[in-house]
Amino acid sequence: MTLLAGVAALVALLTWWVGWALPLVLFAVIVMVMGHEFGHFIIAKRAGLLVTDFFVGFGPVIWSTTRGETRYGVRALLLGGYVKVPGMTWTEPIAAELEGRTYRSASYPKKVIFASAGSLMHGVMAVTLAWASLAFIGLPSASHVGVIAFSQWDGHKQTVAQLAGLKVGDQILAIDGRAITSSTQLVNVVHNAVGKTLTLEVNRSGHDLSLRAKPVDGRTIDENGAPIATGSSPQGYLGFEVGPQNVHSSLLGAVPSAFHEVGSTISAAVHALVHVFSPGEFSSLFHQVASPAAATNPVNQDSRPESIVGVVRIAVQGAQAGPGILISILVFINIFVGVLNMLPMLPLDGGYVAIATYERLRSRRGSSYHADINRLTPLIYAFMSVLLVLFACTLYLDIAHPIANPFG
Repeated sequence: MTLLAGVAALVALLTWWVGWALPLVLFAVIVMVMGHEFGHFIIAKRAGLLVTDFFVGFGPVIWSTTRGETRYGVRALLLGGYVKVPGMTWTEPIAAELEGRTYRSASYPKKVIFASAGSLMHGVMAVTLAWASLAFIGLPSASHVGVIAFSQWDGHKQTVAQLAGLKVGDQILAIDGRAITSSTQLVNVVHNAVGKTLTLEVNRSGHDLSLRAKPVDGRTIDENGAPIATGSSPQGYLGFEVGPQNVHSSLLGAVPSAFHEVGSTISAAVHALVHVFSPGEFSSLFHQVASPAAATNPVNQDSRPESIVGVVRIAVQGAQAGPGILISILVFINIFVGVLNMLPMLPLDGGYVAIATYERLRSRRGSSYHADINRLTPLIYAFMSVLLVLFACTLYLDIAHPIANPFG
């Protein structure tokens, strides 16, 4: 209870200090991290492997409890999580009675599935998020035109549209019996109907309504001290902004669309990963670190990789722009992390898959080949150094020269 009270107090403090978006994004990141670890955990349990620890965070233990043979808990630094299965190397000392349940004693399929489970969970989370977005939020459709905001006319408490009963979110289906299929079409119809009473067929939350409104000449209406229309000819206005509305997929119809979206995102993530680790990108990062002008150049910012600080910032900005945008960002983060994690290099999970595969290929009937991971130490250190340089450069740039809000 003390831990829950502390978490609730921290969330309340963050919400009061910086608003609701940051706590929401941090919660989503923690869920993604623990979803990754849960993938390893559940596969290990199903495979009969020994799981000794399942923790949220790193550092000093804040809370823990033991259930069966596994210790569950929370550590002070909520920067990740881990699942501990003994025997990840051949040199780790293991009690003889436990050897049969270690990772190194597992069959090749079990090793591959266990090591890949975290990335597979990122895929599951991405598909689930994409499905939820398509089914419950929808995608903007240019043929579905709706009211997204009302104008502020000088000297008027309400515009003609508001007086007629229109509300934000209403979809304009037809005007005087003519179906409306684009914002441009709607604007043209209204502009050419000064002084004429129009019948607007509107859909509001699934219910059709019929409203009547008479456009006024924009030359007679001021907004911010200036007429909203000029010229010699009258131009009709109702006083609302139009734009595409979201169209929901059915619960079943969203399933193939969600897989298609995730498939496209995987392709984009692979291309992004190649770009991130290219020599040209490292050269560009070094140049941006050394030159503030280069770091603030919009062209460089459009292609610059981001640290966890930048990712959280853009996710917060996405949350403020709308739930659909936030979910799209979370889908990409899940896929990118999942793809990155499967690179065939330790300490990433893909490294364990590569080693297990190499051992399988080198083994012969009746004998098993055991790879000496210590011989890979120089390569591992080199890879970790590259990651450290990438992390340091992107973190500095995200703090000193943050990328401009793409949704502003």
